[in-house]
Amino acid sequence: MRIILYLGKGGVGKTTTSAATALRCAQLGYRTLIASTDIAHSLADSLGTELESTPKEVSPNLWAQEISVVADIHRYWADIQGFASSIISSGSINRVVADELSSFPGMDEIVSLLHINKQAKDGKFDVVVVDAAPTGETIRLLTMPDTFKWYASHFLNMGEARMARMIKPFAGRIIKGSTELLEVLERLDAGTTELRNTLGNPDITSYRVVVQPEKMIVREAQRAVSYLGLFSYPVDSIMINRVLKADADEGEFYQTLYNNQQKYMDYIEDSFQPIPLWTAPFYSHEVVGLDALKQLADDCFGDSDPSNIFYRGQLQEITEEPDGSFKLTLPLPFVSGGDIKLRKRGDELFITVGNFKREMILPTVLAKRKTRSGKLVNGQLEIEFVDMEPEPAAAD
Repeated sequence: MRIILYLGKGGVGKTTTSAATALRCAQLGYRTLIASTDIAHSLADSLGTELESTPKEVSPNLWAQEISVVADIHRYWADIQGFASSIISSGSINRVVADELSSFPGMDEIVSLLHINKQAKDGKFDVVVVDAAPTGETIRLLTMPDTFKWYASHFLNMGEARMARMIKPFAGRIIKGSTELLEVLERLDAGTTELRNTLGNPDITSYRVVVQPEKMIVREAQRAVSYLGLFSYPVDSIMINRVLKADADEGEFYQTLYNNQQKYMDYIEDSFQPIPLWTAPFYSHEVVGLDALKQLADDCFGDSDPSNIFYRGQLQEITEEPDGSFKLTLPLPFVSGGDIKLRKRGDELFITVGNFKREMILPTVLAKRKTRSGKLVNGQLEIEFVDMEPEPAAAD
């Protein structure tokens, strides 16, 4: 079973890349599902057919769906929704309002992920390709299992009596079923634990970031890779979409665009080492329908099987040291030595080791600290971060 999740800035071509990947997998004989978790679905447009909230076969071995959180909440969460509503409902609160208030924070993200996990468990498909929402929404979606587990574990540790006291201010005069609530939370906690294990298992799940050779898009992709690494989600590829071909006959305007792209192609290669890169050309036509998607898959993957795992390895690891400092560890398997130069500006870190250069976006825990040292250890760069020195007090 393989789950491949594509993410990136809105408009970079996630949907077409996801659909092309799924179509190639289906043509290789894998029973493949492509599912869109984006609220603004465009998968049906890309495939050139109408889709529903449940899987629909659109080609031999290929099923597609546009996940409807509303439909799934009613399908899988009716007992939880009904129970939560019964807790907060009272004679003074309209039932419709009670239903709205009973929605758990993050329920839509959890439902989307549980849907994907369900497909993995059921074993109906060999490959599930996910066309995800734009980067910010997807990162929030992917962090929900950890966030939900944190809240659920703290809530469960309160005990029944304290939980009842916590609920009382929100429940009005009617409080009931604290034991049932504990059971529901325990089931959800177990479900999100299993979900987290699936999403973080590099043998099952791979994350692929779609970019275009433009500065703002690449910067957002860097942030995505940084945060995926922070949560140990395995990135195995960077997909570079809409790459212009060299053509001197196209005139000065085209040549300028091509030269700008080439500058950022080098930047992408430096930024994302050692992650493999795949490129797809900029077509003069829309990539809509199965024939166009097949061409995209051919141009991007060649003869490769896109369900393969293209890279294994921790992209970054952050650990807190006994003295309160933090250590960032980055794999640099192709760098053998040289002077290490570090320059930090806000949440940006510029790294130079010999001929290797990299610019990366730092998570918040490191962005508010300064670098103290950097060293290469067994193919990994270890960078130490310490608290900023306080500003000296102004003289009277």
